[in-house]
Amino acid sequence: MNIQKKNIMKLCSFYVSDWHLVTMLLPYINKKVNEKEKVITVLENDIRNNVEVLIKKLNVKNEEKILNINWSNKNNNYESINNSIKNAIENNIVFLVNGNKEYIKEANNIINKIIEENIEKIEQKNIKIINCYEIVEFNGSIVEILDEHDKILNTSGEKEINEIFEDYKKNEKIG
Repeated sequence: MNIQKKNIMKLCSFYVSDWHLVTMLLPYINKKVNEKEKVITVLENDIRNNVEVLIKKLNVKNEEKILNINWSNKNNNYESINNSIKNAIENNIVFLVNGNKEYIKEANNIINKIIEENIEKIEQKNIKIINCYEIVEFNGSIVEILDEHDKILNTSGEKEINEIFEDYKKNEKIG
C-alpha cells in the first residue's frame, strides 16, 4: 500500500457469537460517533436486530446515530464501499469488517484499493480497519491474524496485541 502507514491502523477482534460481537462493538462505536468519526460497515451477515435489541437495553447517548449505521450491509463490492468512502471523506473513518476469513480478506483488498485511489483526499484522515473474526470460524494459527494487525479491539477497547497475548512477538520482516 502506498499510503503512509501512520494514518491507517488495522485492528482485529475475536468473538464467539453475534451477541458477543455487538456487546463488544457498541461501546467502541458509541465513542467513535462521539468523536464525529464515520463508521462504515462491510458485513457478511446482518446484525441489525442484535444492535437494536441491545441498544434499547443500554443508556447510549448516540442511540439514533448508532441505529443509522448500516448494520445490515452485506455488500463488500467495490462500488458500495467506494460510495461509502466518498460520503465519509470529511471525517476520520472506521471500517467495521465482519465475516469469514475469505470475506474479510476480500473486503480488505477492496478497501485498500479504494484508499490508494483516493489518497489525495484522505491522506490527512485517520482510518481504522477493524476486522472481526468469529473464533470458531477461522482455521490455522491466530498468530497469522495477529501479524496482519496493529492492535486488538476487545470489550475494554483498543489494546496492544502483547497486552492480550503476552508471549506474542510480531514477525518483523527484515529487508
